[in-house]
Amino acid sequence: MAKITVLGSGGWGMALAISAFNNRNDVTLWSPFQQEVDMLLEKRTNEKLLRGVVLPNEINITTDMSVVKGDNITIIATPSTAVRSVARDLAKYKNEGIVVNVSKGFEASTLKFLSEVISEELPNATVVALSGPSHAEEVARNIPTSIVATSSSLISAQVVQDIMSSETLRVYTSTDITGVELGGALKNVIAIAAGFCDGLGLGDNTKAALITRGLAEMTRLGVSMGAKEYTFSGLTGIGDLVVTCTSRHSRNNRFGNKVGSGISVKNALAEVGTVEGYYAAEIAYKLSQKYSVELPIIRECYAVLYEDKPVNQSVKNLMNRPSRSEH
Repeated sequence: MAKITVLGSGGWGMALAISAFNNRNDVTLWSPFQQEVDMLLEKRTNEKLLRGVVLPNEINITTDMSVVKGDNITIIATPSTAVRSVARDLAKYKNEGIVVNVSKGFEASTLKFLSEVISEELPNATVVALSGPSHAEEVARNIPTSIVATSSSLISAQVVQDIMSSETLRVYTSTDITGVELGGALKNVIAIAAGFCDGLGLGDNTKAALITRGLAEMTRLGVSMGAKEYTFSGLTGIGDLVVTCTSRHSRNNRFGNKVGSGISVKNALAEVGTVEGYYAAEIAYKLSQKYSVELPIIRECYAVLYEDKPVNQSVKNLMNRPSRSEH
């Protein structure tokens, strides 16, 4: 039995806490918000995030981050915008061992991967990223799911694999942390574009083309940044891309759908809540410029989200690009 603290009590944090507990581990769920902790202690559920999912009574819930002392692994499951501040606070109590990041995205001010951000704040810890096609709504209900634990340290990735693997959660390992983290971030941008298609009332042909060419863009940028091409044909590439572009659980897809149907970006964000792909679109566009990589879909997403470009005009621009070979 391992001692695990999950930092972040959103849907994904709750789902991982339940999954880890069901795998016979000692689990604590942490939130910085006392009101949220009080609600979870009283109701053991969050109907807004995971309707009908109940936290077992044995899972401790607290605002006291010092509970991480003695952890076998500590999991950061916060929005990408909070990862640095949470890692900085974590360093007061733990600056060694394995820290697992499950947030997907970049740090906007530095264009850095979240694993790099965590390593800067916790230089003596080993960072493992956990990623793949894994909606919290399904993991929390023990629906069979496969994900990837990736780290520059294969041994650390294998430790996480051993602790987190169960009958319903299959964990693979990888050492291509650049490819895994990039795939996890960029698929959210393509999922917003897939939502645009739904909002415009476009068809399956359109979405299939979008997913396929979106994967090509993810791979192109990834390889230019040092990732392995084969990573993008795996769970954290095409796997995560497909589920995020097509699932009703995807906030990125729902957000894109609203924008595609005519709701303003500002209002759509207010209705959906945290949309990681919104932030990732700007950073991905900046990375494409930094590495001189052509990313037409991501460029058009950026234009819609940050330059007020009409969605239907972006579709026309993509369809009317100069003819070329697929490869």
